[in-house]
Amino acid sequence: MPKYVFIYHAPPMPADASPPEPEEVQQMMDAWYGWATSVGENLIDLGTPLSGGIRVDPEGVSASTKEVAGYSIVQADSMDTAVELAQSHPHLNMPGGCSIEVHEAEPLPGS
Repeated sequence: MPKYVFIYHAPPMPADASPPEPEEVQQMMDAWYGWATSVGENLIDLGTPLSGGIRVDPEGVSASTKEVAGYSIVQADSMDTAVELAQSHPHLNMPGGCSIEVHEAEPLPGS
């Protein structure tokens, strides 16, 4: 069954924003774990939050300008099914205009 990588995008938290209350964090995590449970065995890796990205290219290194907030890996019968899973993800309900990119993990050439 094909694997799909979900890349979570979220705007950076403003420097003057107060951190969420513990209850808000718990509600968010409950929603994420609820989604994970609904995906079941098709969830390969729930992933983790990401921050502080560094861009590496032939000219050197610099701070990443992408707003990548995390990732997950799922398996699904098709891209359409993977997109449906993404559309039901609680990340899309977070404030600030969050989004999810869905990429198919292609097999390595020659394997």
